[in-house]
Amino acid sequence: MSKFQQIPVPPYPGERDPGKESLVKVAALQMEPRIGDKDHNVAATLKIIDEAGAQGARLMVLPELCNTGYIFNSREEAFALSEEVPEGPTTQEWIKAAQKHNAYICAGITEREGNHLYNSVVVVGPEGYIGTYRKTHLWNEEKMWFEPGNLGFPVFSLPFGKIGCRVCYDVWFPEVTRILAAQGADIICDSTNWVVVEPLQTKEKPTAATSASQMSLMNSVYSICADRVGAERGCTYIGNSCITDPGGGFVAGPADPDKPEVVIAEINVMAARMRHWSAFNNPHTDRRTDLYDEFLGYYPEDEEW
Repeated sequence: MSKFQQIPVPPYPGERDPGKESLVKVAALQMEPRIGDKDHNVAATLKIIDEAGAQGARLMVLPELCNTGYIFNSREEAFALSEEVPEGPTTQEWIKAAQKHNAYICAGITEREGNHLYNSVVVVGPEGYIGTYRKTHLWNEEKMWFEPGNLGFPVFSLPFGKIGCRVCYDVWFPEVTRILAAQGADIICDSTNWVVVEPLQTKEKPTAATSASQMSLMNSVYSICADRVGAERGCTYIGNSCITDPGGGFVAGPADPDKPEVVIAEINVMAARMRHWSAFNNPHTDRRTDLYDEFLGYYPEDEEW
């Protein structure tokens, strides 16, 4: 049983029953990369992808920088481990895995474009490479290796719904999830390396998982959060990978804080589109964008609320 209380979404009879047409199995793939050992790490991703694929997962999320590890000693080390996207060998292996399982994969990678490095997520599927998200909010020493993301907040249309991506620290910035939801995202795929930050966050108090559940609640989206486990160059990770629903509940996880694990659930994507809380209230259309969007400095071009 989840250690978190389920928060139900109040029913609204004026909306269509989500029915069965948008059921899909999704999975957060919790693993333990080794810093600098790309061959091992990519093999580990393929193994856990096979495990999730055998359980019928159609959408899989892997942790942040899962092909390289996270705590670099220098920019030179990060650069040596980086790859171009989608031409690099890691992305190509993930494309083959997606085709093997007829699934979609979002996975964290150390991306190189020219002389620039990015903490990125690649999205691949049976049809091949789909797109990239580059982490917007860089955490701690990441600022010494990576450039801030410059691709905005893309939303990708998949056969069962629309997805957007976050990376780890992005969850602390509500604008990220809000902009993705405003563009019609049903599911947020969050590749993470959640770390112990005393006293804010520990393995027993996964603040980031709680934040993800609240972002789901406030934006009527699912979140698939794939964290890593283990320790790396003095940094300890908290695990607790999870899948949260539009009501803020944990439909799967939080996972074990110390062990690799496939966190899997069947979700109904249509539930993310049932956004009324009462006959007169929809938090999405009730937004006063005339008052605060300009102040916040963003204008979603394709807002679907």
